[in-house]
Amino acid sequence: MTAELPVIGACLPVSAIAQYRDWLFDSQRDIELQSFHEAEVLEGDWKPVAEEAKRLLDGHQGRIGIHGPFWGFTIDSIDFEIRRIVEKRMMQGLDVCAAVNATHMVIHSPYTTWGENNMDNVAGTRDRILELTHDTLDAVVRRAENQGVVLVVENIMDVDPADRRGLVDSFNSSSVKLSVDTGHAHYAHGSTGAPPVDYFIQDAGAALEHVHLQDADGYADRHWSIGEGNILWPSVFRAISKLEQKPRLVLELRDKNDIPASMKFITENGLGR
Repeated sequence: MTAELPVIGACLPVSAIAQYRDWLFDSQRDIELQSFHEAEVLEGDWKPVAEEAKRLLDGHQGRIGIHGPFWGFTIDSIDFEIRRIVEKRMMQGLDVCAAVNATHMVIHSPYTTWGENNMDNVAGTRDRILELTHDTLDAVVRRAENQGVVLVVENIMDVDPADRRGLVDSFNSSSVKLSVDTGHAHYAHGSTGAPPVDYFIQDAGAALEHVHLQDADGYADRHWSIGEGNILWPSVFRAISKLEQKPRLVLELRDKNDIPASMKFITENGLGR
């Protein structure tokens, strides 16, 4: 029975891999490297950090990914010059993926709380979001396809998960899929009228390739240890268990020292291993 439970991985900066290396290797857990999302890093010499990650993960057979760049922009910017900068940042992220053998890169959804209430206020707004996002990402997606990387679009302020699913479907590409961040979904549920977290999982369905596991209180983006907030975890893992595919399930905690406590909660409640 235990063997059927999903294997839980983690999001870690390269500097924290050594602390959790034995745990990562014991079940070949998935890892998301979170050392390469800042512009200053991507514009600098990040290769020594990538080499250190490869050294520490030598022999690791779990799936590797990175969190892509996101600070300071949206992927549907109206400014054409900003869209080219965003395209450049995403290409730099794919450079990192190639260097560390990563097969997923997290990118952020363009949908906002403001947009939820205004997309139908001005005719054509929904289509415009798709148009601008495609202008930003089409070349990135083509490269990701050739490189064997899946771009997973993470909910940030999304209220209606169907909007993000429609955006992903519009690419008609195996290299563009969905990510659900449980804390973001719970914030939106508690504060902006979104459905509960398990509904986000259900709506993503076959397109769900990645989940950020973090607990929260429905008021802010807490990134708390699992069990510290009030997310209804049995419903979340029940929704995940109904999927035919096995998305990457990675703990994304503000304090990486909370990983053992999170795993204790998950294992003692029979949710994962």
